[in-house]
Amino acid sequence: MEDIKGLIDFMIQVEKLKAVERQTKPVGLDRYENSAEHSWHVCLSALILKDFANEQVDIVRVMKMLLIHDLGEIEAGDTVIYSSETDENKQLERSGIQKLFQLLPKANRKEYSSLWDEFEEGNSPEASFAKAIDRVPPLLHNIHGEGHSWKKHNISKEKVFAFNSERISKGSNVLWLEIESRLNEAVEKGVLR
Repeated sequence: MEDIKGLIDFMIQVEKLKAVERQTKPVGLDRYENSAEHSWHVCLSALILKDFANEQVDIVRVMKMLLIHDLGEIEAGDTVIYSSETDENKQLERSGIQKLFQLLPKANRKEYSSLWDEFEEGNSPEASFAKAIDRVPPLLHNIHGEGHSWKKHNISKEKVFAFNSERISKGSNVLWLEIESRLNEAVEKGVLR
């Protein structure tokens, strides 16, 4: 009975992800996306793009990583990716994850902590692909939203290309080539400067 109680308590706590406002607006909408919507979108994206991973991946493992990787934002909030790769922010997220995972039975806690760490390290084929997929929706949001977040946070085209090229191509070269093409079109149209 203790296990089910912890799992239900965890379910209640992760609802808070719906209140974490992200930095981009979904395509065609004039509001900011929340982190729970992002989690759904990246999971579906991973599923439909799995055949374009550089290496064969366990798609269920990839989707598990994508479902839990942003749960630390419940505590830490969302920040612009181009400035969020700091030790301070990573520690805030890690602290939030550890606090949240304490609600889980030991076996779940161990599995989810391991998946979160694997995603953060980005070294396995699954983690590399998950990290690649995680970058795509925000780019598409900006490309199809007049570069709203790039302009608001003064993000240069050099920074967008440098950061995303490495992360996306490590998981899927084919995906990066397509996104790079779309980014180049955004530059030509003045959406990305």
